Parts: sequence; structure tokens; C-alpha cells
Amino acid sequence: MKKLPVGIQNFRKIISGDYVYVDKTQYIYNLINGASYYFLSRPRRFGKSLLLDTIGEVFSGDKELFKGLWIYDSDYGFNKHPVIRLDMSNISNNTPEILKAALLDDLRIRIEDEGLCISDSDPSSVFKRLIRGLHKKYSQRVVVLIDEYDKPILDHLNDSVTAEENRRVLRGFYGILKSMDPYLEFTMVTGVSKFSRTSIFSELNNLTDITLTEDYACICGLAVDELEKHFSEHVDNLKALSRFSEFDNVYDEILAWYDGYSWDGVNRVINPFSLLSFFQQKRFESFWYQSGSPKFLVDLIRKKPQSFLTLKNMRITERLLDNFDIGKMEVEPLLFQTGYLTVKEVIHRKGSPLYVVDIPNFEVREAFNMHVLSSLTESGEAAAEQAQLAMLDALKDADMHKMRDMLRGLFASIPYELHVQREAYYHSIFLAAMTVLGFDVHAEISMSGGRIDAVLELEDKVYVMEFKYAHCPPDASGEDKAALFDSALCTAMEQIKDRGYHKKYIGSGKAIYLAAFAFLGRDDIEMRVEVY
Repeated sequence: MKKLPVGIQNFRKIISGDYVYVDKTQYIYNLINGASYYFLSRPRRFGKSLLLDTIGEVFSGDKELFKGLWIYDSDYGFNKHPVIRLDMSNISNNTPEILKAALLDDLRIRIEDEGLCISDSDPSSVFKRLIRGLHKKYSQRVVVLIDEYDKPILDHLNDSVTAEENRRVLRGFYGILKSMDPYLEFTMVTGVSKFSRTSIFSELNNLTDITLTEDYACICGLAVDELEKHFSEHVDNLKALSRFSEFDNVYDEILAWYDGYSWDGVNRVINPFSLLSFFQQKRFESFWYQSGSPKFLVDLIRKKPQSFLTLKNMRITERLLDNFDIGKMEVEPLLFQTGYLTVKEVIHRKGSPLYVVDIPNFEVREAFNMHVLSSLTESGEAAAEQAQLAMLDALKDADMHKMRDMLRGLFASIPYELHVQREAYYHSIFLAAMTVLGFDVHAEISMSGGRIDAVLELEDKVYVMEFKYAHCPPDASGEDKAALFDSALCTAMEQIKDRGYHKKYIGSGKAIYLAAFAFLGRDDIEMRVEVY
């Protein structure tokens, strides 16, 4: 049984160490025989670094290293080329000055190793001279591979000034590559985000973007059929453990947790980092999510809480998916490009296609909802979990007064500076809590009479919910509050009944609860429930 390459991004080490390797060399062959300049966006921990390292080894000319892989038996000549590999995740970037100095240090290590003499102090100029120097030394055109090109920007999304200054440094640094075309054999740039070409790659405008192309949809990650092909022995070992005996099909459970990523709406791939971590630790957990914090995303969701409600099967154009600009940050492209949303379907139409995007799998849904919930309320994940468990008991028992009390405690933890006086904010927190509990909550459901705020189904119960927010002056009396509550609750309940939100569930054999919620502020919550 081959070993698991957890955290290993070095192709040579994987092959020589008898680790599992999923063959991506046919994709590399096609890249080399296609264009000369490529760009690929994929989420973090998705195999981009290993892909670039494998490409570098292909250009190293060591054919025997690839014995048994697709490219070994192809007509590829394995001509040796000098390779420049830049991993921007290892480049310090706290300020633009530090970024420039770190780029220089990284380039100078290579310069010293090659015995070249380059004394310039500008990183762009040094980069140019290094390419020319390697071309002259080896009489071969140079391969340039840039990994995590955007990390010096992403690290500072909460500090727009530093992010913008680092962007300017990178724009000039990457821009020299186009003028180096006579000296370059192959260039590939990878990263998480897709900043607009005018923002980063205005000079290098000849990059072929393969991010959403069907031909390269599986270039990173594992296709579903590769799971059994490469990991059947590991799955068999799990089946022998008592804690996995409850599952009818371990493969199906693995796919539910870690599969579901797609960039063309047809081909699905499994998150490699999560899959390898799962086999290593022999338990289902949100490994990928725990490897990085989406703080900048949560900050955006705080500002636009209604965006959290529309993530399920959201339709979006490719132009918006590519819209990643420091000055105009939007929630949807950020979530897609960082891996919290993925393509479920591509709708072809006249003009540009529409992309239907959704959360890819249980791992991301569970962990992301928990993080959104605890961050919006700043109650902490432990407190949020306790609140959710109590709400679970309340819903099972149809104890809606207990449910109301739990919501009051949850919303009371919202700091005043984060409080948003909008219905969508409360709706977002409630939806996050219910989703994390594992309930199949449907939000903003279209009906002939209008749109239901939320429907929550249990085995024997259906809760049809409507949320209303009413602005309450800070000096309002108890009578004033009572009047506001009564008006909002009456409006919500009448809306449920008048528009027949509950009628589709008649005859289902389930008890139907009509639940009206009214919010006046952080912990000013009342509800009215009727059993149909």
C-alpha cells in the first residue's frame, strides 16, 4: 500500500518515496504543446504547488523520473531547460519595501547558485537579468513558474493601503515577462484569486486563463473515479474500524464530505488536502477549512449580511466571478475564488454563460456556517454550539418559546458596533445557526403568492417562518415596544396566511407550524406560533 503524501508538494520526493501520486502529466503535456503563457486560479491547498513542481521536473529533462506515468510513453522529448520557480507564499510582504527586499533576496540566491553576476537593486531589473543570464548560460529558453502570485495582496485585504502598494510592486515585477518572450519557453502563474488583468497583468496580457475551461477542469484535485483507483486499500482499512461500520457506503460518505468542486459544471473533483488528511487521521473533519481563516470574507459578510442568504444555487456571470479588485471587493467572487463556492452548472445562452454556484460539500458548509455564526455574533464557537444544541432540542419538542429565548441570547451577543438594523442581518444569523445544526433550511423560497423567508423541515414537523424587523427608538417605552411587536408579528403572520406559504405542505402528514418572528434590536425578539 502506497504512503499518503500529506503536505508533500515535491514531485520527486513523492515518486522516489513510493507515495500515492495521481497522474496529471497528460495535462502538462497538453499545456506544453498548447500556448506558452498560462494562468490558473484554484483555492488554497488544492495541489497548485505540486502541479508547478511537476512541470518544473518535466522541463528538467529527467525522463526516468516519470516512468509509469502517461508522459513517459508519449512523444515528449524531455529537453532540459533552466527553470525559475518563485513561490510567493515564502516571500515576506508586510510592507512594499519588505516585499521588494524579499524578492531580491530570493532572486539573489538563484543568482549565486548559478554563478552569475547581477548587481541591480530593483527586483524587476534583477528578474530580467536572471532570465537573460540563464538563457545565455544554458543556450536554452527559460521556464518561469510563479506560485501563489497573489499572496502579498491577499494577506492585506483588511488593509487596503498595503494591499494596493503591494499590488503595484507585483504589477511591475510580473510585467517584465512579456518583454522577455524571446528568452522564455514556458510560463505559468497560479494563485487563489483572479485580479483583473488591468490590475495586475496589464503588461503581461498574453496569459491564457485555463481556470474555467473544461479541458483543465481536473488538473488539480482528484476526479471521483480516481478515489477508488488510488485509495481502495486505504478505504478497506477504514471499513475494518468499528466507527465506520455505521456507514452503508464509505465512498459515498467521503464524497459527501470532500467532493463537489467543479470549475466547468460537469467534472467534479475531490479536495486533495482534506482527503489525505481524512485517511491519515481516520475521521471526518473540516481539515481544509481549519487550515486557514476566512476573516476577510466574514468582514465582508458583516457589511452585507443579505449576501449570505443568497449563496445557494446563485446565478452569476463570468465577469462577476472574475471581479476581484481591491477597491471594490464583493462577497460572491471572493467566496468562489477562495473555494467556499463552486460551479454546479453552466447555463449556455446567447452571449456569456451563466454560472450556477453553491457551497461544494458538507465540510465547507458546516465549518463556514459555524464561523459566520460565531463571527457575526462574536459569541465564540463554543457558545454558538451550545446555543445550536439547545435550539435543536427546542425544535424537536416544538417548544418555540425556548427557541425564542435561545435566539435572544444569541443575538444579545452581537456587539453594538457590529449590529446592523436590517431584517437580513437577523435572517442571516438564524439561517447560519439552523444550517450548522444540520437542518435542511430553505431560504427565500419562491411561491405563487410571494417568497417565504425560511422553511425548516423535520421528520414529523414543518416550520414556515417569516421575519420582520421594526426600527425601535432607543427611548421607546414598554408600551411602544409592545405595539411595535404586535404590528410586526401580525404583519408576518398575515403574510404567511394570505399568501398561502404553508399550503404546499398540507397532506404531507407533518404538523405545520406557522412561525412569525419580530425583531426590534439585538435581544428584543418576540414570536407568534400557530399550528395549522
